[in-house]
Amino acid sequence: MVLLMGMNADFTGKSQALTQSGLTVAAQTLSLDPAELWPVVSVETSGCGFLSDRRPRILFERHIFYRLTGGRFQNDDISNPVQGGYGAGGSHQYDRLQAAIALDRSAALQSASFGIGQIMGENFAMAGFDSVESMVGAMADSEDAQLQSISAFIQKRNLAEALQKHDWAAFARSYNGPTYAINQYDTKLAAAYRGCCEGAMPDLGVRTAQLYLTFLGYNPGPIDGVAGARTKSAIMEFQRGQQVPETGAADSSVLQLLRAKLDLQV
Repeated sequence: MVLLMGMNADFTGKSQALTQSGLTVAAQTLSLDPAELWPVVSVETSGCGFLSDRRPRILFERHIFYRLTGGRFQNDDISNPVQGGYGAGGSHQYDRLQAAIALDRSAALQSASFGIGQIMGENFAMAGFDSVESMVGAMADSEDAQLQSISAFIQKRNLAEALQKHDWAAFARSYNGPTYAINQYDTKLAAAYRGCCEGAMPDLGVRTAQLYLTFLGYNPGPIDGVAGARTKSAIMEFQRGQQVPETGAADSSVLQLLRAKLDLQV
């Protein structure tokens, strides 16, 4: 098995949180304001690309695996010409992926969507990678890499103009598929954009603290970049364990301690 960019066999890597520079570069690549790009990840994954166990968020698509393997495998859960059958989210999707990997690793990886923007593995080239393995490795590495893959994909599919014009239906049709309206994908994008314009862009420092606290088993609430009561309480609990003043603030000293605890480098 070839493992790239620090990815372990269990799909964990550096698991680094999104940075301001990562968001800015991805938006500038598409000539967008960050508020025009953030709705995409907000709708796709509620704005977080990792599970609490540090693996990239995924969704395994059984109909893609069926197509890529020519229907060779009879398994309703992981190989089926009909879309759906997802079951629970989170780690269950990795159970399905691992079962498919046992049959055909390349096809399995190409049949899952990864990260903060849920880019399909089969679209690795459009996302800027030379193989699905390198794409998955990047997804395990950082949310910056995850967001950059979205930027590359949008650029390759000529979808930036739809975001620039706030033509959410046109974007949704190409990014999410022709059945986008069933889940009101375009309506959700429009609502998320309005929220961003009204000041709902996440504080990425707070969001980083929330993500890393979650990795460490604390409960800061949603990974949303909002310093609410649960986030402040989780920070204070973490500070107590580190024997430092309990401020409850997601400041640079707290972020430094969290990175050190997780053995992460800026």
